[in-house]
Amino acid sequence: MRAYDIILKKRNGKELSTDEIEFLIKEYTAGRLPDYQLAVWTMAVFFQGMNRRETADLTMAMADSGERIDLSPINGVKVDKHSTGGVGDTTTLVLAPLVAAAGVSVAKMSGRGLGHTGGTIDKLEAIPGFDTSLSLEKFINNVNRLQVAVAGQTKNLAPADKKLYSLRDVTATVDSIPLIASSIMSKKIAAGSENIVLDVKVGSGAFMKTYEEAKKLAESMVEIGKEVDCQTVAVISNMDQPLGQAVGNALEVREAVKTLRGEGPEDLIELCFTLGTQMLKLAGIVQTEAEGRKRLEEVLNSRAALEKFKELISAQGGNPKVIDDLSLLPTAKKKIEIKAQKKGYIERIDAEEVGLAAMMLGAGRETKEDDIDLAVGVTVKSKVGDKVNPEDTLATLYINDDNNLKDIKNRIQQAYTIIDKESENNKLIYEIIE
Repeated sequence: MRAYDIILKKRNGKELSTDEIEFLIKEYTAGRLPDYQLAVWTMAVFFQGMNRRETADLTMAMADSGERIDLSPINGVKVDKHSTGGVGDTTTLVLAPLVAAAGVSVAKMSGRGLGHTGGTIDKLEAIPGFDTSLSLEKFINNVNRLQVAVAGQTKNLAPADKKLYSLRDVTATVDSIPLIASSIMSKKIAAGSENIVLDVKVGSGAFMKTYEEAKKLAESMVEIGKEVDCQTVAVISNMDQPLGQAVGNALEVREAVKTLRGEGPEDLIELCFTLGTQMLKLAGIVQTEAEGRKRLEEVLNSRAALEKFKELISAQGGNPKVIDDLSLLPTAKKKIEIKAQKKGYIERIDAEEVGLAAMMLGAGRETKEDDIDLAVGVTVKSKVGDKVNPEDTLATLYINDDNNLKDIKNRIQQAYTIIDKESENNKLIYEIIE
């Protein structure tokens, strides 16, 4: 078997066999195929696409390229959740304890943030002492004991995906639906996921900018799940404005705690209820969405979910006192309010611009090697649909140094579109694909 023949076959729009896909991924991961051949192959996939079976085969080939985590010692049904990335995406911090308190085991392996999208691991590490580098044994024991654990991904999880993504990043082939879908699902499957709820973001702050693209990606990942016997549901949600109000690591932890106290932003609560209901359904805890929502409302209102978050923090070495005293979280030296410059209604907030502003403050990283400042970020006070007057606060910057401050202020100001007439609020949930 030769890589040349496989590349030619896909270039000509023909279907690749399982053996051909496995050969290509195995040889490339082992370093026996050069980057230039795989670069040409990804470009062929970009233009010719892959069918459902091919995409599933690519997913499994990448999942099998490194270690596979066995989570079978975890009692009962396990359900995982994955977001395609957004701005102010605090859902895991709320959702994991919420669903665990409702009786479903959540064994969550997460990553760090890059660019304008935040990473769950970075957010949790804003909690003093919180340890995300758990051994597999401790990870499993914590889930069996508390029904929830959140840890960082191991370095050897789906190494083929890491190599392939680096290549796609520099060859303009990142935005290929089969390659994105197989990338996401290979990591989930390698991490031992059996039931997955996907939060597929769409909008200015998301990777997928249009609903059509997001739907294609969601459908492709659900199809992969069917092909590899992994129950998968996708929720397409709006990321045309930041979710909730907080963008930044410690700021988002504060928001998560307040949400679990029942004091959170409506959009964050609504998305967590939607995703959580799908997780309860996959686990067989409830049969209908109405039952799922009722159960989640009960554990939120009783503060059982807040107590579960406290247990999670304590079990992973963090200081559980942060639940009652948010001042124990990292705090920025100063804050600056960004004011409205005209009267009107907020029609749009460019989520990507807000995320990039937070990154420039130090809340995110441009490269994987960059350090981040856990205390800084942005809170969005005024949201789409709100009426504002001149000098009303649109957003607040939490800063530790003044580098690029003028540019950051301008970026936030320009992220807001204010019009004379009231506009409809953006729809939060577009569709659920089962």
